[in-house]
Amino acid sequence: MNVGDIVLIRFPQADLKQGKLRPALVIAISPSRHPDLLLALISSQLHQATPNFDEIINPLDPDYITTGLKSVSIIRLGRLTSVEASVINARLGSISPERLIKIRKKTNQLSTNVKSDRLSRI
Repeated sequence: MNVGDIVLIRFPQADLKQGKLRPALVIAISPSRHPDLLLALISSQLHQATPNFDEIINPLDPDYITTGLKSVSIIRLGRLTSVEASVINARLGSISPERLIKIRKKTNQLSTNVKSDRLSRI
């Protein structure tokens, strides 16, 4: 398992109930002795995309063929979860290093916004 891989997992729902088998992007791997994965949900429900934040992958993109996805999809960067590597059902493919860099910048921006929001409440 590598950062940038697209995997299949029963992605947990927001209410912590078990979800359906869905693709997800490995955004980070914990450096600790427990190899937990930080995942972003991938969905074909394009109407759920957050403009200028979520990443759309479509068949015209150069790295689409390597993703293993079957249709135009969005990587929902606001739908993150951390799981043990053992719960991954399969690896579908991967995104390009260039797309991964772009996504990691967006997720870093998210964590910066959360930190500044918390500081403003103090």
